[in-house]
Amino acid sequence: MNIVEYPDREALLLDLANTIAGELRAALESNDRASLCVPGGTTPGPVFDTLSGVTLDWDRVDVLLNDERWVPESSDRSNTTLLKQRLLVDKAAAATLVPLYADTPTPEEGLDGLMAAIEATLPLDVLVLGMGADMHTASLFPGADQLELALSDAAPTLLAMRAPNAPEPRITLSAKALKSAMATHILMTGDEKRTALERAATLSPIDAPVSVFLAQATVHWAP
Repeated sequence: MNIVEYPDREALLLDLANTIAGELRAALESNDRASLCVPGGTTPGPVFDTLSGVTLDWDRVDVLLNDERWVPESSDRSNTTLLKQRLLVDKAAAATLVPLYADTPTPEEGLDGLMAAIEATLPLDVLVLGMGADMHTASLFPGADQLELALSDAAPTLLAMRAPNAPEPRITLSAKALKSAMATHILMTGDEKRTALERAATLSPIDAPVSVFLAQATVHWAP
């Protein structure tokens, strides 16, 4: 497990934004398009703020979420809305958002309509993951109804997911799809998550889903 420690969160966020931009530039040198897969939540917001102002061929970049709560964009729980407000602005407004939500009552009903566009972004060029104190990442939650399938090599690209600690149904990329990434970063802050990360390295993926990414990821941590 490769952990990069920073003296403070500002240093982490600036360095990670610059690293992501460099990796996207490198991908675009050898491919017509590049894909960037990112988490929702509040932690990556400052990274998005910095990244959105970076000079890059954003019109050749596809941006997608790791996962999404099955709520409309009018909800303050929508990761898509956060992405539109914090990343897909300024210079990055030229990027293409690959949706992970459809106007259907359940994620199961929306899967087929979303799948082809998501699969067109694979293998991912740059992946940024978050991690909860419960050691979940994306919507791969301990105790989730389809976790075993989502972690397996037989998993489809997208799955609907319901978990005891998640108030809404979710849609998530499978571990197989996420692990296709050429570069993987895990973003986390605070002592609680650092302790959880170290524990995750000793547990099975069923108990600590984030553990399936630790061998390939660079962990970026600040107090």
